Amino acid sequence: MNKPKLGFSLLELMIALAVLVIIGAIAYPSYLSYVTQAHRADGQTALLDLSNRMERYFSMNNTYIGATLNTVGANANSPEGFYQLSIVNPTATTYTLQAVPQGSQTSDTTCGTLSLDSLGQKGESGTGTVQNCW
Repeated sequence: MNKPKLGFSLLELMIALAVLVIIGAIAYPSYLSYVTQAHRADGQTALLDLSNRMERYFSMNNTYIGATLNTVGANANSPEGFYQLSIVNPTATTYTLQAVPQGSQTSDTTCGTLSLDSLGQKGESGTGTVQNCW
């Protein structure tokens, strides 16, 4: 009598490997998209915190003129370092805040630079929409 063969044939192994490669090719870009989206929360949180600091500055000085990251007590980078923060052209009654992606977050072309102004209007410079980016 013939003994049953044990193990896998080369064809079975190649089929299993092809299935794994196809699953990986679909899953990895999706995973990267979710990671990029999760990192956006770092920039959003930093902008909201900086906005609160700007309002505190205004309540003490009755103007936004002269407000810098140093004078409002903010860091130049977001807490996790995925965005660089800036205050753009503060006037007596208005300001615009920006969070520019840096490092691995620069690949986020959907939202790009996030912004928030003194009226609470949110913005983005990428190909996406404000609703998707905020």
